[in-house]
Amino acid sequence: MTDLVERLVPDELWELFQRVVPPTEVRRPQGGGRRRAGDREVLAAVVFVATSGCTWRQLPPVFGPAWQTVYRRFAQW
Repeated sequence: MTDLVERLVPDELWELFQRVVPPTEVRRPQGGGRRRAGDREVLAAVVFVATSGCTWRQLPPVFGPAWQTVYRRFAQW
């Protein structure tokens, strides 16, 4: 995990988040596919967008998941 993710989502916030948002079950009946982006990394990207004022499309690639993934997960949560 990067320092940026740890800074934006400290352990206390991560624990609180996990109590509020249940983990998503990933089902791939056919197998394969891409590995699901980590919830903590996605949450860090959401926090970055909320605190920096940038748009979803301006999300820096340093977070890992694409902006579409971050936005979709945010909308699901």
